[in-house]
Parts: sequence; C-alpha cells; structure tokens
Amino acid sequence: MACVVVVGTQWGDEGKGKIIDLLAEFADVIVRFQGGSNAGHTLVVEGEKFIFHLMPSGILHKGKTCIIGNGVVVDPKVLIEEIDQLKEQGYLQDDSQFLLSEQAHVIFPYHKQIDKGRERIRSGKIGTTGRGIGPAYEDKVARDGIRFVDFSDEEVLRKKLEANLAQKNYYLTHVLGEEGLELEPLYQEYMQYGTRLRQHVTNTSLFLAQQIREGKQILFEGAQGTLLDVDHGTYPYVTSSNTVAGNACAGAGIGPTQIDLVMGISKAYTTRVGGGPFPTELSDEIGEMLREKGGEYGATTGRPRRCGWFDAVVVRHAVRVNGLGGLAITKLDTLSGLKTIKVCTAYQVGDDVITEFPASSELVARCQPVYEELQGWHEEISAVKEVSQLPPAAQRYLERIEELTQTPIHIVSIGAQRDETIIRHNPLLS
Repeated sequence: MACVVVVGTQWGDEGKGKIIDLLAEFADVIVRFQGGSNAGHTLVVEGEKFIFHLMPSGILHKGKTCIIGNGVVVDPKVLIEEIDQLKEQGYLQDDSQFLLSEQAHVIFPYHKQIDKGRERIRSGKIGTTGRGIGPAYEDKVARDGIRFVDFSDEEVLRKKLEANLAQKNYYLTHVLGEEGLELEPLYQEYMQYGTRLRQHVTNTSLFLAQQIREGKQILFEGAQGTLLDVDHGTYPYVTSSNTVAGNACAGAGIGPTQIDLVMGISKAYTTRVGGGPFPTELSDEIGEMLREKGGEYGATTGRPRRCGWFDAVVVRHAVRVNGLGGLAITKLDTLSGLKTIKVCTAYQVGDDVITEFPASSELVARCQPVYEELQGWHEEISAVKEVSQLPPAAQRYLERIEELTQTPIHIVSIGAQRDETIIRHNPLLS
C-alpha cells in the first residue's frame, strides 16, 4: 500500500495532469483535495486532448475510483458538464467510479459575480480566473458556505440560500455595482444540480479510510502550485487555498501518518499566469519561443503564460514546505534547440545574495536572478526511453537540477503523449 501526494512546485501549470494520469495506471483511487474549477489539467491520450477543471486526472483509466474531496470548492454546473463530456467520449460508464464529498462546498453564481466585480475595481490586479473560488472559500471560513450535504434537505438549502442572498445582493448592488440574484430560479436550478449529482455524494473520508485499511494505492492530486499557496506563495498574488502537500490530509479527510511520499512536479523552465513577481521572466525572443513551442496558454482562461528560466530558489522552497521525496521534470523537450540554457541559483538585491525565497512579494519583485549557464542541445528527444539516451547536455541539465534542489528526479516528461515519458522510479511500485 502507498499513499502518494503530487503537487506543483512552481506557479501552477507544471504538467501535473499528465503525471497523475500516468501514475493513475498503478493506483486504485485518485483524489482531488483542494482548489476548484480555476485549475486546468490538460491530457493527451492517443492524440485526443482532454482538459479537466474539476474531475481528477485519473478518470480516463477504467476501474479507478476518482474522488473530489471536502477541500475542493465545486461548481456543480462545470462538474456536470465534465461528466457529460466524459460519458459522450466513452468514459465514466460506471457512475460508482466517481465520488463527491458531502462536505465539499458549492460555488454559486454570486461567488463568480463577486470575484469578477472585485477584480474590475481592484487597483492591483491579482489575475483571478473569475470562477468564484476565493469568495466560495471566504464563505466556508465565515461559516456561511453551502455544502453538498445540504442538498439532502430542501428546506435547509432554501433557508441557507435565502440568508446568503440577503447578504450577497446588498454587497453586489451597493458595493460592486453588480446586479442582484433572485432566490427562486437560483434555488430551482441548484436543486436540479443536486438531484443529478446525488448518486455520487458520500462520506469520502470514510471511503478512503476503508481503502487504506484494505491496502489500496491512493494518489492525491494537487491543483495550482506551491508559489500560489495562500500561506507559502507570493501573497497576495496567490490562490485561495493551501496548495502544498500538507493540505492533502485536511482536504481529503485522512491523517498525516497515512502519507508515504510527496512528489513535486516542475517544468524544465518556469511559467506563471496573471499578476505577481517573477524573477526569471523573459521578455525576449527566448521567452516567446518557450511560450509558442511549449503551448503556454492557460487551460482555464486561454491567457498566455509568462515564461522564464528554471528557478532553483523557487523549487528549493517547494522541496522544503512540501517535504518532497522526488521530482518529475516536464517539458524537457521544449528546451531542445537552445545553444545555452540558464538556471537561476540565487537572487541578488543590492549587495545581498539571497538563496531562500523571500516572504515579501515586494522584495521578490526587486530580486535579480543570479544565473548559471549550461550548454544546450539540439537533438529531438521525444522518442528517448532512458535518461542515459538523452544528449549529454540534457543529462547534465537534469543532474544540475538534482544538485541545486537536493532532490532526486523520478520522472522526466519529454512530450505530451503518455508514452513520451521516462520513469526512473515509480512511487506506487516501491
């Protein structure tokens, strides 16, 4: 039995979906434990492209149970659309393959309106996706949230929704200048969603405990990345949940002693979407090349991603706060063709050299990267099956990442397809 957590080590978009999909073959259960439909995981299977915002990436494997845990905030309309799409494409034919925590909080239209309205009037743009994630988490903490368990009692749902609308409509109309919402059509719409999803809703914490007792392989899927964590990221340019591995326990309903390994996913370079400091960002032809060759456009928003060199300071920070036992490096193939490749080993601020990631985003914005230059390679590598078959310069690049992060590389992705991957160590088979 193994319980493995997979998290992003940068600002999200590291390729977690592909790695989860790959490891799901060896797992029995795959669990999403935080975030919401602001996440976007892209998978390419036999030439067919899939983009999931809520559904765990392992859903494309038959016979696996996929769970949305209590730590996720769920837009039921988006979830139902993903379920319908999967069924149309021949997946999820067994409804018992997907379970939804009865304790997961529900995103309503007023959450989205508040999200967009705030971003519109905010002087310093955060770069929110406008999916209502932050306002839904706010309601959760303020104890105003509505959970899927509330759909089991129509009167309870109506009373909670009525109380929330009294607050939200005042805020929407008087503060944000947005239109308010009517109770009855919203109640009827969401009751239909609740009816549709009822067969999936259960006590997923209890289910996971049973699976662990039976010795099953459990894979916990993080969304976004470590530098978007509300505590450990570039605050306030972060998401609204804890994206680090420690939240896998709280967001799934298991104890910390159950986790056996945490694997971090990192691109062979760095990207981020939206506002916030980004020390290694490239605003030149190399940055544009990385964006176009790597297809660096947001799966959720379509926004172009900001691109830059690999930042070892960022990944070392992720290694520490997540307790990483291994790394998966993705999109190594995107770097093919570059004469030289730079790696950020530290930051310089005035006369000071910083080797650990600062807590202050204002300080991060003043950091200048200290680069180490490595030889590039020109060979195409997508057909390579072993690290030893990679060009010597590519092998040295991976070795340098291991040295700088003091973490072994377990998996190397060299293309979008499942089989374009080198697995040096499978945590679910150890």
